[in-house]
Amino acid sequence: MTVMLVAVQTATLYGEARERLGERAITTSRLVARLPLVVQAAAAGRQNPALNAQVNALRREAEADFIVVGNRQGIRLAHPVAERLGRPMEGGDNAGPLAGREVISVARGSLGVSVRGKVPIRQGKEVVGVVSTGYLMPQAWHLVAQALLGLAPWFLLALALGTVGAVWAARRLRAEILNLEPEQITALVGQHRAVLAALREGVIAVDAAGWVTLASDRAAEALPARPLPAPLAALWPELAAHLLATGPLRQQNVELTLGGSPVLVNVEPLAVAPGGAGGFVASFRDRAEALALADELTHARGFVDVLRAQTHEYQNRLHVLSGLLQLGRPEEALRVLNAEIEQGAHFRQLLRDVQVPRLVALLAGKRERAQELGIDFQVAEGSSLSPAWERHADTLVTAVGNLTENAFEALGGQPGTVTVLIGEDPDGAQIEVEDSGPGVPPEVAARLFTRGASSKGEGRGYGLAGVYARVLALGGELRYTRREGRTVFQVNLPPPALAPAPLEPV
Repeated sequence: MTVMLVAVQTATLYGEARERLGERAITTSRLVARLPLVVQAAAAGRQNPALNAQVNALRREAEADFIVVGNRQGIRLAHPVAERLGRPMEGGDNAGPLAGREVISVARGSLGVSVRGKVPIRQGKEVVGVVSTGYLMPQAWHLVAQALLGLAPWFLLALALGTVGAVWAARRLRAEILNLEPEQITALVGQHRAVLAALREGVIAVDAAGWVTLASDRAAEALPARPLPAPLAALWPELAAHLLATGPLRQQNVELTLGGSPVLVNVEPLAVAPGGAGGFVASFRDRAEALALADELTHARGFVDVLRAQTHEYQNRLHVLSGLLQLGRPEEALRVLNAEIEQGAHFRQLLRDVQVPRLVALLAGKRERAQELGIDFQVAEGSSLSPAWERHADTLVTAVGNLTENAFEALGGQPGTVTVLIGEDPDGAQIEVEDSGPGVPPEVAARLFTRGASSKGEGRGYGLAGVYARVLALGGELRYTRREGRTVFQVNLPPPALAPAPLEPV
């Protein structure tokens, strides 16, 4: 702070010194510009030894570093250095004075950088020359140094007061920290680290005694309005009861309710130092938002897979046709091309009565995906769906897309068959996705439609739960069964006229 104070004061003094020197320079130039000898010499435009002697005498009396007189062309008629008489004035700041204006400037001349005051020389109303009085910058710094020396005791006093204040503040802060017990400090540090690690939406930190000691803004909005710390059992009874049964272990995506709204909760236990207290950090987010995000990701992944499969399949077909043509077998290439056309036409014929364009496009893409994986993908004969189901196209695409992709994964890269049946009757729509895979493991089947239920590892088991939520929102049902050694998922939806308006999954 003392250095900053000195720097600011130096800059201020330097500016004041330049201003004072500029005022002195402009005042001197005004006096010189009115001298008859100076006016006559500038009007004549020729050097005059008497003029140079008189101007230099005035310079010494004014304690200026130079006084230069120039004619209207800026040629020196008077200068402290005789050898520089008759040469053009330097600095590039004569335009103003020769136009009739007085100026104060800082410029570099033949003697160095200086503060100069320039005044036009007038004969009547005509400008016939210019007078420039200047003080070199070392003189400005000399004034600054003198002022700083006068202020040095005050700077030392400021340094002493700042030192005393810094020592007092440091001791006060140290005393404030030492008022806490070591385990409390450890608990606070651990809580804040866990908050940063587990931050999702709403975040609360709970100590070993079950008291909420920290709540983020989003959590404070969702929890009852009570000052902290407060018992977790009073703020969120359902979470308190859940953790009482399971203990504060690391948990992810636990489905609970808060204020009547379903939420997904993550629990992160706090690291416990020897002799310290435990506790945990819990983060939660709205379940509907998570489901919406999962649906978007599922759709995006499906589109990517379909596009990649189509690209690979068309490349393979083009390579086969190109190879046959290069081998001189156009008839065989034509047969391959006709076979592809017939297969595509047959597949489109199977889908002629499915009048939901997005669903037809999805099935066409899944056919390409199945060919890439070496899977026999079929649409059952007689599949049909009226245009009235277009209003539920998103749910249909989500359901068929997830179920067929799960069927592909169930085959585990082995050859197999996946069949999709789509039907409609007065009771609504029926969709079946059947595969020849081994089926769902018994330990997963019991909780098949709950979030996170999967035999594929952590981070899976969200697509089927999302389908289940969407189907339930329309008043339908989703069932799983084994039939003749094959896995079958059935989706039943009520007619569009009877189905409730689509709701956000809950």
